[in-house]
Amino acid sequence: MKLKSINPSNNEVLGEVEITTEQEIKNMVAQAHQAEHSWRDLGVGGRNAILIKFYNLLEQNKQELAELTATEMGMPLEEALFDIDGSVEYLRWYSNHAHESLDPEITHEDDSEISKVYREPWGVVAAIIPWNFPLSNFVWMCGQNLVAGNVVVLKHSEEVPLFSKKLEELSQQAGIPGGVLSFVYGDGKVGDILAHQEIDLLCFTGSTKVGKYLYTVAAEKFIPIVMELGGSAPGIVFEDADFPRVMETIMINRFLNAGQACDGLKRLIVHKSKFNNAVELLTKEIKARKIGPAINKSTTIGPLVAERQVKLLEDQVQDALTKGAKVEVGGKRPTSLTGAYYEPTLLTNVTQDMRIWQEEVFGPVLPIVTFETEEEAIILANDTKYGLGSYVFTEDKERFERVAKQIQAGMSSQNNTSYLKPYNPFGGYKQSGLGREHGEYGFHDVTQVKVITTEK
Repeated sequence: MKLKSINPSNNEVLGEVEITTEQEIKNMVAQAHQAEHSWRDLGVGGRNAILIKFYNLLEQNKQELAELTATEMGMPLEEALFDIDGSVEYLRWYSNHAHESLDPEITHEDDSEISKVYREPWGVVAAIIPWNFPLSNFVWMCGQNLVAGNVVVLKHSEEVPLFSKKLEELSQQAGIPGGVLSFVYGDGKVGDILAHQEIDLLCFTGSTKVGKYLYTVAAEKFIPIVMELGGSAPGIVFEDADFPRVMETIMINRFLNAGQACDGLKRLIVHKSKFNNAVELLTKEIKARKIGPAINKSTTIGPLVAERQVKLLEDQVQDALTKGAKVEVGGKRPTSLTGAYYEPTLLTNVTQDMRIWQEEVFGPVLPIVTFETEEEAIILANDTKYGLGSYVFTEDKERFERVAKQIQAGMSSQNNTSYLKPYNPFGGYKQSGLGREHGEYGFHDVTQVKVITTEK
């Protein structure tokens, strides 16, 4: 059977890829088990010598990878180019700093003995990732696993099979040994088959609903799982915030990649004294965005990944309108374009019973509400089952630290700062996942601990 790749900018078929069969998946996992010991025994230095060739090839093929990202899932070309650069930066950081997290640590030493803690790879990892950042998702999921000595069988999203094929081609060209990094193709059913194989660690990025199911699969196998799930990040704008100074940060955090980002700013909570000004400025900025085909350099808002995402977004917005929300700008499909488009949208008169508040909104829609006190702002920020990212806009550093400590989220940034760094842990509270990616925390979550005590 074939898996079709559709360009969401115009609904045209880009190509087809063979769906991986269950027997092929079993064979890949068996080959991974055959490769795991030799890959582990190479050590960090030996693995890096191979992986760096792969990183170089990603850079050399930057334009093609960016164009595949734009045409297969709709990320504007300029954003896609930026994503390729950032992804390679993360990979190089992993390789350059692996020793800091993976070298043995002396925990005790006296005249007669010495104890050391070692971090060892789990073995065979099943990795399942989504479509919204095709290279970043691959890097964040597989990069530290490979550097740490795990071998990976990867299922990328069915929305980006051509991109995944290109990654597979480049990994082979780089000389990554057979069984160390394998690729399977298909939808969620294929991912489910992979998750049920004889694996040692399960890694998943995607929806909370699927994450909860995979948690039961891992529990039945009694293996660890690392998951980065949904998010509905709040952005709190206090009365002392310099709104024009942080405007672009708010816009990027909501409308980057047409709002299809797990830790994107999805609920704007504004002090009542700033509300009218915020609505006016945001409306002006949103109208200035150019919506169109992702491959065009002038496009700043591309299509959503697929028609089904547009329909879900329409249902969420319609629910809000039925319950009294007001569209300040946007709120519909553009009539001049054929594809999976939705206009960047700002909604006011938003209440907490609306789906756009309760659910994760994966599209270019920003609901905005008001608050009067710091306590009220924190309550609104925490009024979600998610807890991935959060954003606080204030000139008062003490207030920021006080509020950030009370927000139930794994990450928080002030004004124009960013927590997205390869050395910072990425992950969430509540139903936004388990474990962390990046930095020493990411290395620790893809390895297991062994204590070795020797005589002196």
